[in-house]
Amino acid sequence: MKNLAMIAVLFGLTAAGFVCEDRAVDLGTLHPVWVDSLIAKYSAEPVGNPPQSIWQYRYNGSVVYFVPAQCCDQYSDLYDLSGTLIAHPDGGISGKGDGRCADFGKAATDPVLIWRDSRSRN
Repeated sequence: MKNLAMIAVLFGLTAAGFVCEDRAVDLGTLHPVWVDSLIAKYSAEPVGNPPQSIWQYRYNGSVVYFVPAQCCDQYSDLYDLSGTLIAHPDGGISGKGDGRCADFGKAATDPVLIWRDSRSRN
Protein backbone atom coordinates (compact mmCIF):
# COMPACT_ATOMS: atom_id res chain seq x y z
CA MET A 1 0.00 0.00 0.00
CA LYS A 2 2.87 2.35 0.82
CA ASN A 3 4.33 1.75 -2.68
CA LEU A 4 1.02 2.65 -4.31
CA ALA A 5 0.91 5.90 -2.36
CA MET A 6 4.47 6.75 -3.44
CA ILE A 7 3.66 6.00 -7.07
CA ALA A 8 0.61 8.27 -6.85
CA VAL A 9 2.72 11.09 -5.39
CA LEU A 10 5.40 10.72 -8.07
CA PHE A 11 2.79 10.52 -10.81
CA GLY A 12 1.14 13.66 -9.47
CA LEU A 13 4.43 15.57 -9.48
CA THR A 14 5.20 14.43 -13.01
CA ALA A 15 1.71 15.37 -14.19
CA ALA A 16 2.10 18.78 -12.56
CA GLY A 17 5.14 19.50 -14.73
CA PHE A 18 7.94 18.33 -12.47
CA VAL A 19 10.71 15.93 -13.33
CA CYS A 20 13.41 14.41 -11.26
CA GLU A 21 16.78 14.98 -12.90
CA ASP A 22 20.01 13.30 -11.75
CA ARG A 23 21.53 16.66 -10.83
CA ALA A 24 18.45 17.51 -8.77
CA VAL A 25 18.23 14.08 -7.13
CA ASP A 26 21.76 14.54 -5.81
CA LEU A 27 20.58 17.74 -4.14
CA GLY A 28 17.40 16.15 -2.83
CA THR A 29 14.99 18.37 -4.76
CA LEU A 30 12.66 18.35 -7.74
CA HIS A 31 12.39 21.18 -10.20
CA PRO A 32 9.86 22.21 -12.84
CA VAL A 33 10.28 21.14 -16.46
CA TRP A 34 10.74 24.75 -17.61
CA VAL A 35 14.03 24.86 -15.66
CA ASP A 36 15.37 22.18 -18.02
CA SER A 37 14.59 24.49 -20.95
CA LEU A 38 16.56 27.27 -19.25
CA ILE A 39 19.47 24.87 -18.68
CA ALA A 40 19.40 23.86 -22.36
CA LYS A 41 19.38 27.52 -23.40
CA TYR A 42 22.34 28.40 -21.18
CA SER A 43 24.22 25.25 -22.26
CA ALA A 44 23.92 26.32 -25.90
CA GLU A 45 25.45 29.75 -25.15
CA PRO A 46 29.16 30.43 -24.65
CA VAL A 47 30.46 29.76 -21.14
CA GLY A 48 30.06 32.83 -18.97
CA ASN A 49 32.38 34.29 -16.39
CA PRO A 50 31.28 33.42 -13.80
CA PRO A 51 29.61 30.25 -15.10
CA GLN A 52 25.82 30.50 -15.32
CA SER A 53 23.85 28.97 -12.44
CA ILE A 54 20.27 28.44 -11.31
CA TRP A 55 19.31 28.52 -7.64
CA GLN A 56 16.11 27.61 -5.85
CA TYR A 57 15.02 29.65 -2.81
CA ARG A 58 12.03 30.11 -0.59
CA TYR A 59 10.85 33.72 -0.76
CA ASN A 60 7.69 35.19 0.75
CA GLY A 61 6.36 31.68 1.38
CA SER A 62 6.88 30.49 -2.21
CA VAL A 63 9.50 28.52 -4.10
CA VAL A 64 11.35 30.74 -6.58
CA TYR A 65 14.24 30.30 -8.99
CA PHE A 66 17.09 32.80 -9.12
CA VAL A 67 19.54 33.21 -12.00
CA PRO A 68 22.47 35.47 -10.98
CA ALA A 69 23.65 38.09 -13.44
CA GLN A 70 26.71 37.29 -15.54
CA CYS A 71 28.22 40.74 -15.30
CA CYS A 72 28.15 44.01 -13.46
CA ASP A 73 25.42 45.98 -15.24
CA GLN A 74 23.15 43.05 -16.12
CA TYR A 75 20.05 42.16 -14.16
CA SER A 76 19.67 38.89 -12.30
CA ASP A 77 16.37 37.08 -12.92
CA LEU A 78 13.83 35.78 -10.41
CA TYR A 79 11.16 33.34 -11.60
CA ASP A 80 8.12 31.97 -9.82
CA LEU A 81 7.33 28.26 -9.70
CA SER A 82 5.53 28.37 -13.06
CA GLY A 83 8.48 30.03 -14.83
CA THR A 84 7.10 33.57 -14.96
CA LEU A 85 9.77 36.24 -14.57
CA ILE A 86 8.69 38.16 -11.48
CA ALA A 87 11.59 40.53 -10.84
CA HIS A 88 15.21 41.48 -11.23
CA PRO A 89 16.32 41.51 -7.57
CA ASP A 90 19.77 42.94 -8.25
CA GLY A 91 22.07 44.13 -10.98
CA GLY A 92 21.60 46.85 -13.53
CA ILE A 93 23.42 50.18 -13.46
CA SER A 94 22.42 50.88 -9.84
CA GLY A 95 23.13 47.31 -8.71
CA LYS A 96 19.73 47.32 -7.00
CA GLY A 97 17.73 45.57 -9.71
CA ASP A 98 14.31 46.80 -10.77
CA GLY A 99 13.08 47.44 -7.21
CA ARG A 100 10.25 44.87 -7.34
CA CYS A 101 11.97 42.47 -4.89
CA ALA A 102 14.32 44.82 -3.08
CA ASP A 103 14.32 42.56 0.01
CA PHE A 104 15.20 39.34 -1.85
CA GLY A 105 18.82 39.31 -0.64
CA LYS A 106 17.72 39.45 2.99
CA ALA A 107 14.39 37.61 2.86
CA ALA A 108 15.23 34.61 0.62
CA THR A 109 15.97 31.39 2.51
CA ASP A 110 16.85 27.74 1.88
CA PRO A 111 19.19 28.15 -1.12
CA VAL A 112 19.66 25.06 -3.28
CA LEU A 113 21.95 24.98 -6.30
CA ILE A 114 19.88 23.43 -9.08
CA TRP A 115 22.46 23.74 -11.86
CA ARG A 116 25.83 25.33 -12.59
CA ASP A 117 27.53 25.33 -15.98
CA SER A 118 30.44 22.96 -15.55
CA ARG A 119 32.01 23.56 -18.96
CA SER A 120 35.49 25.05 -18.92
CA ARG A 121 36.29 28.33 -20.65
CA ASN A 122 38.57 27.98 -23.66
